[in-house]
Amino acid sequence: MSYPSLHNNTFIKALLRQPTAHTPVWLMRQAGRYLPEHRALRARAGSYLDLLRTPDYATEATLQPLRRFNLDAAVVCSDILLLPDAMGLGLYFVNGEGPRFRHPLRDEQAIANLRLPQPHALEHVYLTIAQTRRELGTQVPLIGFAGSPWTLACFMVEGGPPGDFQLIKKMLYRQPALLHSLLRTLAHAVAADLNAQIESGVQAVILVDTWGGALADGMYQHFSLFYMREVLARLHKTHNGQRIPSLIHTRGASPWLNVLADSGADALGLDWTCDLARARQLVGSRVALQGNLDPSVLLADEASIRREVRRVLKSVGPSGIGFGHVFNLGHGISPATSPEAVAVLVDAVHEFSRVAGGVHA
Repeated sequence: MSYPSLHNNTFIKALLRQPTAHTPVWLMRQAGRYLPEHRALRARAGSYLDLLRTPDYATEATLQPLRRFNLDAAVVCSDILLLPDAMGLGLYFVNGEGPRFRHPLRDEQAIANLRLPQPHALEHVYLTIAQTRRELGTQVPLIGFAGSPWTLACFMVEGGPPGDFQLIKKMLYRQPALLHSLLRTLAHAVAADLNAQIESGVQAVILVDTWGGALADGMYQHFSLFYMREVLARLHKTHNGQRIPSLIHTRGASPWLNVLADSGADALGLDWTCDLARARQLVGSRVALQGNLDPSVLLADEASIRREVRRVLKSVGPSGIGFGHVFNLGHGISPATSPEAVAVLVDAVHEFSRVAGGVHA
């Protein structure tokens, strides 16, 4: 499948550390419940899972934020847990508690029986991507994503959000070989999924390592970073002659930025606990950086949002403005956020990064 040149390619250029006229901005979970139209769409679909499994609905959800905001990228409306669901774990959601699996991986036999998804199991995701690309046309690039092997393993062993990580860390320390076996299988599955997303039309991919920061130093390198490197090594670097950039986002990654910069990813996503200036000193010109506004800033007033946007851009430094930086939140947008706050943020990023010296005023 081939797509014409993009009208707005600032996101791709920034990931590849090429000059841009302004700092590109998109938001993790930008296709989400903070939008009233998304909530109405979810009600029409019947449930969150029904929305995700119906390409027409998922495409509409992906496009909704671009109709409101001048964003520099779209991100496919999907969920990292669709992959383990396709591997037979039985995903469902409990109101007020989040995702759960009917068949968590609690013993050697369950992990030994785990198989890669059948090609048709995630077909709805790939159809959504293809449909979204057609509807986006040349507007902006489309981002695909998957959970890191470690983050997926946390959900799959715990049976839902990992809480205090009791079961997965018990496995890590008591049965490390068993956990490595699970992570190897997941690395193959994640790479295959992301390659299928690329073949369907996404133009950049993200490995979402939500729970990497829960690991001790040393354990992070062996049980999370190693398998993300395995995924990245298997990814298509180009498709139809176009470069496909990759990004790793580990929440709590500050201690490991130097090794992450050599992971094979083109960019690193940073949470709000990391100073962007220090991060740039550590990684140099090896990778682009994405981030890293605290999502809670969007619950504040307009003046505070603009001030914090300016602060983040200033922390990047003048050499980062328009070169190798993507503005984003340090994690996903809160459902309590108002759309008006998002509009303020997006406009402020473009305003302050486009005007020469604007972030130093």
